[in-house]
Amino acid sequence: MRIFLTGATGFIGSALVPELIKAGHQVIGMTRSEAGAQALVAAGAEVHHGALEDPESLRSGAAKAEGVIHTAFDHDFSRFVENCEKDKRAIAALGSALAGSDRPLVITSGTGIGNPEFGQPSTEDVFNINHPNPRIASELAGNELLEKGVNVSVVRLPQVHNTVKQGLITPLVAIAREKGVSAYVGEGRNRWPAGHLLDVARLYRLAVEASEPGARYHAVGEEGVSSREIAEALGRGLNLPAVSIAPEKAAEHFGWMGMFVGMDFPASSAQTQARLGWHPTGPRLIADLNEMRYV
Repeated sequence: MRIFLTGATGFIGSALVPELIKAGHQVIGMTRSEAGAQALVAAGAEVHHGALEDPESLRSGAAKAEGVIHTAFDHDFSRFVENCEKDKRAIAALGSALAGSDRPLVITSGTGIGNPEFGQPSTEDVFNINHPNPRIASELAGNELLEKGVNVSVVRLPQVHNTVKQGLITPLVAIAREKGVSAYVGEGRNRWPAGHLLDVARLYRLAVEASEPGARYHAVGEEGVSSREIAEALGRGLNLPAVSIAPEKAAEHFGWMGMFVGMDFPASSAQTQARLGWHPTGPRLIADLNEMRYV
């Protein structure tokens, strides 16, 4: 399959390009920079110059492909709501190029959108349209395309990790360095789901190959790792004490991360594993945090 991949030089995209090529697919990778173009050529992909803010570049990339995987996202979380709306527009642009065909479009969301209520495990068969997470904009955009006959499916991400990056945990490292402590909220029992980068890349490939309209997949290897475990692992790596922060002090201590750190959002991937035969095999989150280079 000839696949157009947004975010092709990003954290997930850089692992997905070789995963797709190894499986026999041709990859058209989107990048906005010359350095990105050189990396894509070196990886064996075709280069497409474009950007999330340029809908025409998204449409033209999708138009020349047999399938599309959308992993690009603006990860400036201090502007999270705005960036989720940007993603909604990008999905609409990609879908407009696929209208009237059965070519698959795999978009990206977060596992939290499948939480029926806070604290209950997120599942693939739940789409909580009233969920307060702004990332719901991505799935709402996908649903609009699905209603128009576009072949859309969704990969929902947990904290995607290796020994270099770990999703929202990565900014916690900088906060811990700045504050001199590795903190968690309250008793630190709230849980974050996790998935290893290579397992996540494999799931995206299986999703685009399955080409199942309306399917939702969870890239979850671990249903929930407690925030205290995470803080203690970071503390070991940074040689800092792990301490509890009162919930009312979270915003002051964590800044923009304060809206996330106390959330309990476990997630299951049981349906995904049964449907696609996908079984995570990569290292677990704490193992990667223990092996990370902190200096």
